[in-house]
Amino acid sequence: MVSLSPGILLIADPFLKDQNFARTVVLLCEHQEDKGSFGFVINKVFDQHLNDLVPEVLINDIKIYYGGPVQIDTIHFIHQQPELIRGGFEISQGVYWGGEFDQVVSLINSGRLDLNKIKFFIGYSGWSGGQLENELNDKSWILSESNVPLVFEEKEQNIWPQALKNLGSNFAIMANFPIDPLLN
Repeated sequence: MVSLSPGILLIADPFLKDQNFARTVVLLCEHQEDKGSFGFVINKVFDQHLNDLVPEVLINDIKIYYGGPVQIDTIHFIHQQPELIRGGFEISQGVYWGGEFDQVVSLINSGRLDLNKIKFFIGYSGWSGGQLENELNDKSWILSESNVPLVFEEKEQNIWPQALKNLGSNFAIMANFPIDPLLN
């Protein structure tokens, strides 16, 4: 059974009404039962690109994702390139959170960074101690093991339904549920 720990995926229940998290998948980066949890929504694209927010980035059209509603004035990243990016923290096998941002900008500008192995976020998702456990008890989230290809999937619209399908036929049907069951 999957438990709350860094690297797991939180898949939003099909009927979750919170607009910050409706039909989202969150990569959990930290979980401490008494202190709280944080992670990033991996399938909700922000309406600006990285170079719009960080003028030093010379490459246009690098997607930035809405990581969550907390501190939306901050930029974070996850990656699969620890050999290039110093200072990252491994949250699951082969997936790292953070590192030296100036180095990342330099690597982007020089073309040495594989942009398919890094994902940028504005803001993050956070829960106080016990809050995420309460949301799990309320059936707001479905837990799943980490899935690196899914975390770095370029077609964000595929992430939520695929995350459900990966859990088997009992969950796969949920991927087709309407957002509002009254409209069915």
